[in-house]
Amino acid sequence: MFKVDSILRLVGRTPMVRINKLADPNGAELWAKVEYLNPGGSVKDRIALHIVEGFERDGLLKPGGTVVEATSGNMGVGLAMVCAVKGYKAILVMFDKASDEKRRLARALGAEVVICPADVPADDPRSYYSVARRITDETPGAVLANQYHNPANIQAHYETTGPEIWEQTDGRIDALVAGMGTGGTITGAARYLKEKKPDIKIWAADPYGSILKTYKETGEITEGSQYLVEGIGDDMVPGALDLDLVDEIANVSDEESFHVARMLARQEGILGGGSTGTIVKVALDVAAAMRPDQVVVTIIPDTGERYLSKLYSDEWMRLKGLLSQEMMTLQQLAQLKSQELPGIVSADPRSTVREALDQMATYNVSQLPVLDGPRNVGSVKESNLLALALEEATVLDRSVDDVMGEPFPMVEESSSVTRSIQLLIEHPGVVLARDSQPVGFITRHDVINYTDKS
Repeated sequence: MFKVDSILRLVGRTPMVRINKLADPNGAELWAKVEYLNPGGSVKDRIALHIVEGFERDGLLKPGGTVVEATSGNMGVGLAMVCAVKGYKAILVMFDKASDEKRRLARALGAEVVICPADVPADDPRSYYSVARRITDETPGAVLANQYHNPANIQAHYETTGPEIWEQTDGRIDALVAGMGTGGTITGAARYLKEKKPDIKIWAADPYGSILKTYKETGEITEGSQYLVEGIGDDMVPGALDLDLVDEIANVSDEESFHVARMLARQEGILGGGSTGTIVKVALDVAAAMRPDQVVVTIIPDTGERYLSKLYSDEWMRLKGLLSQEMMTLQQLAQLKSQELPGIVSADPRSTVREALDQMATYNVSQLPVLDGPRNVGSVKESNLLALALEEATVLDRSVDDVMGEPFPMVEESSSVTRSIQLLIEHPGVVLARDSQPVGFITRHDVINYTDKS
């Protein structure tokens, strides 16, 4: 056990956790740096502390002064925490799509919160950037944290996040996947890591609707569109973002982002926000395309506790038209099921009917595929076997291949649940295949039971 003289001493030095169930077993090791374990619940604690202490060193922030910031929420919570400890006032300008939990947290920490519309351009006087600048100009003794353009944003991650990742991977990191909000996290960490290992690949995850991918690829500023994920993406190019350090940018939809975030919580026990889903979706794809001896690190920016009324609310997801089975694959469904069963449960054709029934009773299932090594050769159903046993008790000692039915159809595990519905209407179950090898079994009941909880 240890103790500290201030909550601010707990900022940084966050742990790294391996992603096991969601990651492709044939791909690279995938590790997540869990930034929601900072005391303020997000990666923004690092820059909030760094920026405020920079103002103090430069004499720009005096006792009793005010810190103003335009924030999607997490930076505001971090600043509110820092200001509460140091005795400053915090005025936070948030846009109206920020979750209610973030607003309440900032207010609970003593900050004043001003709400602005999200659907206006950055140069509009109603935008949260413009309003934050106006409040700073009108407030005596106020400073604007200006996370989007403040070099201290980058420096915080260059001095802390990058070195921590390098140390935690023993220098084995081959790729970093992060989001781009203000740009500080990916720029600072990438700058440090590329100095250590020039051939490291830096991937950025960005929502559809953000302009940043198009800007990197074409150099043109386009018009952005609205998206629901908070905290990453932009309709301008932040000064704290150095796109020359970013090798690739991948776009992710709101639906994919929220689906992956919910799956990460259910399968890995990591409760991240919507941007976590965006970033982890790209990280999963990047890791799957790499070798098993390579290492990918991704960032979990904030806690999902700030989105319980949004992406973790089935009602909100339905209202937004996002609670869909379309994005769930049969592999993901099987991984959910594997929390209760040891992988694929099957019968051997040479085992006895009695043994097959015992196996069904042990695992509380009513049907089994019959597998002869890698071959899918038949099927057995509890109701059929019991009916045969009632007619002739000696059937219990006969081999399964004497009484088995037609094999269940095999389907690639990468197929979506929705696209497999018709097959499950026609058959009570399907065997999942990877490279033509049986690796799992899904029934109609699994689809009804597990997708209803997604």
